[in-house]
Amino acid sequence: MSIGTFIIVSIVKILLAVFILLTAVAYVVLLERKVVAHMQNRWGPTRVGPFGIWQPLADGLKFIFKEDLTPPYVNKPLYMLAPIIAVTTALTSIAVIPVGPWIKLGSISTPLQITDVNIGLLVILGVTSVGVYGVALAGWSSNSKYSMLGGLRASAQMISYEVALGLSLIGVLIYTGSFSLSDIVNQQTGTWFGFIPKWNIFQGQIVAFFIYIMAAYAETNRIPFDLPEAETELVAGYHTEYSSMKFAMFFMAEYANMVTVACLASVLFLGGWTGPVFGPPLVQSLLPVFWFALRVFIFMFIYIWVRGTLPRFRYDQLMAFGWKFLLPLAIANIVVTALVVAVK
Repeated sequence: MSIGTFIIVSIVKILLAVFILLTAVAYVVLLERKVVAHMQNRWGPTRVGPFGIWQPLADGLKFIFKEDLTPPYVNKPLYMLAPIIAVTTALTSIAVIPVGPWIKLGSISTPLQITDVNIGLLVILGVTSVGVYGVALAGWSSNSKYSMLGGLRASAQMISYEVALGLSLIGVLIYTGSFSLSDIVNQQTGTWFGFIPKWNIFQGQIVAFFIYIMAAYAETNRIPFDLPEAETELVAGYHTEYSSMKFAMFFMAEYANMVTVACLASVLFLGGWTGPVFGPPLVQSLLPVFWFALRVFIFMFIYIWVRGTLPRFRYDQLMAFGWKFLLPLAIANIVVTALVVAVK
C-alpha cells in the first residue's frame, strides 16, 4: 500500500469512527431513557419522530442554539479548556480498539480499527486517565463550591478505581503475553477470558471481569458510583456552571467513555469480534463486526439496567469498596493467575 493510499484509508477510518461513535453516544442516551422509562412503567420519549427516534437530534439542536452563559469570576482559559480535554480524550481512546479482523477491499488490506499498535491497551489506559483533568479543571475553574467538590470527588474516585481497573487487566496480560488488543482477541478463539472454561475457575478471568465491571462503573461516574454528579448534594457536580455546548461536551464525554469501556470489555473478556461466520463473502466480512456490536450493546444494556435498579453509594462506602475490597481482590487474582500459569 502506497503512502497516499494509506493516508486516505486512515482519514476515512477516522471519519467513520468519529461519526459512528458520536451517533452511538446520541442513541445510547435515547436507549437509556426508553429502558429506564419501561422499568419505571412510563413511556419515555415518544413525540419526536416514530417511537421518539429523532429525540437525540432535537436535543443536539437545542444545545447548539441555547444561550452560552459564562459566569463571572471564573478562570476563563481553564473554564473553556476543561470540556475540550474531556471530550478529546473520550474520542481519542477509540482509535486503537479493533472492531473486527483484517479485511481486503480490492488491493487494499486494512484492519478494522484506526491504528493497530502493539501497546494498544497502554494507549487506552494512558488517554482515559488524562480525561479526569478535564473534570478536575472544570470544578476548580468554575469558582463554585459545588463544582469544586464534584471535581475533587471525580479525581479521588479515579485514583481509587484506576488502580483496581489496571490490576484487573494483568491476569489477561499474563495469559496472552501481549498488550496488542488484536492479539488478545485472537487468543480467545473458543474460550473467552470472562467465563470459566471447562468449569476450571483458575483457567479463566471471571474474577478480573467482575473487578473490571465495578471499576468501570466508578471510572465513568455511573450509578451506583455517580458521586461527582450527585444532584442531591452538589446541584450537578463539576459541570454546575456550564451551559449550552460546553455542558453537552461533558455529556458526550461521559457516554463516549461508556462506549469505550464496553468495547474494551468485549475485547478483553468476551472474545471481541470472534463468533460463527457463515454465508456469502460479504456476510462473512460483516458478521465479526455484528458479533462485536452485539456484545457492546449487551454491556451497555447492563449499564442502563444497573442505573434503573441500584441506589447511590455514600462516599465513604465508595472509597472503602475500592480500596478495601476491589484492590485486595485484584492483587489476589494476579497471584493466583501467575501461580497457575507457572505450574502449567
